[in-house]
Amino acid sequence: MGPMIVEFGMGTSLRRGDYTQAAERALRAALWRNSINLAEYLGVPKEDMTIEVHIGCAQPEAVDLSVLADVFPYGATTFVVGKGGLDVARPDGDGNPTVMAQAALIVSVAS
Repeated sequence: MGPMIVEFGMGTSLRRGDYTQAAERALRAALWRNSINLAEYLGVPKEDMTIEVHIGCAQPEAVDLSVLADVFPYGATTFVVGKGGLDVARPDGDGNPTVMAQAALIVSVAS
């Protein structure tokens, strides 16, 4: 089956400038604000779900995908990390910027 659910989330790292943390928070926002019960509704094992994860942040190369993979308790995940999000400079100009990342999850079930 083709894509059946698309979920979105935004996450931040306020002081550390941590792109992985911001991306993880965006994923959790997308997952926990919405309940993804697609497999249960279709009567198939949860492991049959495929989840295509898109992350946008200002420094995509700074995202640790192994940390993001640990967020998902089941399903086959693939990741695409690209340029996006937003870095906001600290008001005093010192230290790490506030980092914002966006996540989009595209959920399908193997037929």
